[in-house]
Amino acid sequence: MNNPLARALRGAGVNEVDVAARLGVDPKTVQRWMSGRMPYPRHRNALARLTGWSQHDLWPDLPRPAQPEASADEVRIVYPHRSTVPTDAWSRLFAEAKAEIDILAYSALFLAEDIAASALLRNKATEGLRLRIALGMPGGVHVNDRGEEERIGDGMSARIRTALVGFRPIADAGGELRLHDTVLYNSIYRADDELLINTHVYGRPASHAPVFHLRRWAADGMAATYAHSFERVWGASCEPNRALLT
Repeated sequence: MNNPLARALRGAGVNEVDVAARLGVDPKTVQRWMSGRMPYPRHRNALARLTGWSQHDLWPDLPRPAQPEASADEVRIVYPHRSTVPTDAWSRLFAEAKAEIDILAYSALFLAEDIAASALLRNKATEGLRLRIALGMPGGVHVNDRGEEERIGDGMSARIRTALVGFRPIADAGGELRLHDTVLYNSIYRADDELLINTHVYGRPASHAPVFHLRRWAADGMAATYAHSFERVWGASCEPNRALLT
């Protein structure tokens, strides 16, 4: 089943029997939901909490506010760890982009190794979207510091080199690829006004740190702050030596 709820439950590692037991319903009822039937509001709330998906992601036909106010909450979903983000959330984020995609990280190796996500990024670049990827400078001061913090030494630089090779087809398709040497407080993944922000925690890998899904409502809100941060780093970054891409 390719229904959003079915995909979300698979990503959360639960089946209809598990869901039925948690929500106190019959497994056949869960099967009908997974086939497209709309659950009652109380069950929609429970399913959103269980999967970590927003209700509008699970049921795209739900009515939305006609005109969101500037004060609307920009935080859509909070994931306790990057590893709990549904595996297809990254592809869904980038697939929605109509104008630009920005990625700021030290390595973003998990994306470079994600065949579906990297192919989608390459296609977006081919279509002419502005696609910018800024990764850490291998051997840079702050990259080395991060490697020491995570107790992996040169492993951080090795990850970046591997990711650069993985992202090369995107650069060849028209995407922009740069390197930075900054203290990276967050990794930023942006598709137009939607952002996934992976916070960084001292001594822990990014996959173990929380992720915030933000939607930009206001010119001076949370999402705008992270977008401005990306621009600051991008402006101080440089193109990689071609040898790093081979």
